[in-house]
Amino acid sequence: MIRYAAGTFFFLALSILTVANGRDLIKLPSEARRFFAGSEEGNGEAGDDSVGTRWAVLLAGSSGYWNYRHQADVCHAYQILKRGGLKDENIVVFMYDDIANNEENPRPGVIINSPHGEDVYKGVPKDYVGDDVTVDNFFAVLLGNKTAVNGGSGKVVDSGPNDHIFVYYSDHGGPGVLGMPTSPYLYANDLIDVLKTKHASGTYKSLVFYLEACESGSIFEGLLPEGLNIYATTASNAEESSWGTYCPGDNPSPPPEYETCLGDLYSVAWMEDSDIHNLRTETLRQQYQLVKQRTANQNSYYGSHVMQFGDLKLSVDNLFMYMGTNPANDNFTYAVSNSLRPSSKTVNQRDADLVHFWDKFRKAPQGSTRKYEAQKDLAEAMAHRTHIDNSIKLIGKLLFGFQKGPQVLKTVRPSGKPLVDDWNCLKSLVRTFETHCGSLSQYGMKHMRSIANICNAGVSIEQMAEVSAQACTSFPSSSWSSLHRGFSA
Repeated sequence: MIRYAAGTFFFLALSILTVANGRDLIKLPSEARRFFAGSEEGNGEAGDDSVGTRWAVLLAGSSGYWNYRHQADVCHAYQILKRGGLKDENIVVFMYDDIANNEENPRPGVIINSPHGEDVYKGVPKDYVGDDVTVDNFFAVLLGNKTAVNGGSGKVVDSGPNDHIFVYYSDHGGPGVLGMPTSPYLYANDLIDVLKTKHASGTYKSLVFYLEACESGSIFEGLLPEGLNIYATTASNAEESSWGTYCPGDNPSPPPEYETCLGDLYSVAWMEDSDIHNLRTETLRQQYQLVKQRTANQNSYYGSHVMQFGDLKLSVDNLFMYMGTNPANDNFTYAVSNSLRPSSKTVNQRDADLVHFWDKFRKAPQGSTRKYEAQKDLAEAMAHRTHIDNSIKLIGKLLFGFQKGPQVLKTVRPSGKPLVDDWNCLKSLVRTFETHCGSLSQYGMKHMRSIANICNAGVSIEQMAEVSAQACTSFPSSSWSSLHRGFSA
């Protein structure tokens, strides 16, 4: 446990656990496994370029330098696909694009995704940046609907029935919701509806979705049916956080001039695997197993449980079918024994902003404007968290009683069941809460399960408005609580 005191404002404790190296496993390389296992692993083995086109949609759903890692993840993913042979015309990139040339960035115009990594920003298409990174544009791009796009390059996934689509999303999340740098956020039911519509249009052969976010399993659990030819993996299950890595104080840590996490554990795991292997000989299933092992951090608290959903039969496809492959890796066949190991420490995704503000405060000269600003940023972030946490708790008690309230809010539905019965109710109660209590913001998404449980209990909008007004006679004036970007739903 490492404890730091930030001036006289508050006492912040960040706990980082050192994790021992995992046990090496003996496993046959994929070429040999196919020989012994027959045709099961052979789907897509030839990786025939004449059959269909590879498409990719890459989305970083955050903004702010403290969220550096999300855009770094997406830029790294682009480089993998580009080296794999995908054309820019078939890769659509969403990112706010406020990191590379941010005044906080110690290497202007450069983004890295690991301590000794190369610049992953160079050459990345800026299809949808700034306020063009929206839910509506993301859905329009997936559906290939050029007329529905508002702003940006206008590039969409104009795919056909023999094409393969790869979607990668990295950001904050919460039960049933994914963040966006604009409002509203992306809700699970809406995403599933779009995927169903895409399937009904007959404009792809198979689709793979990699999702990095807290509680990301809740986006697909009980919602994504089989039969859509979609295979999805998530950084965490429906109840837990995902984790940042290569953070200040980590081992390995970022270069000392960096005061932020460089990547996310699940994302770094699949990308660093893809960086070094021949993807013609590695299957989705093999990568899932490797990423699952690395992200779990030996099943410690400082790790998460990678999940898979949808048509699991697609997991025998080779990664080449979706990502192409770097010719430089032709002689590097997948094997668990040569996989990269996780860093020894990780940071909860929701606490990465605090790590940034604290590291900035710690390194700034005494009495400097920079030190004062970092202290102020940290105080405001903590005040917002305290306000949101206390408001949700009090609303639960006002609705269900002081003893039953906490129990209702924390209820987790059985595995395989969606978060909420009525998604419109969830969105309405989110807007009602925010009207009286301010924006949930990236941190407050953790309470989405509590609001869903209020819906599942049959609470009306009028009741929610009444108790929200009682719980929140005011809310902090900081940017975290501000509704200047609109409601989260």
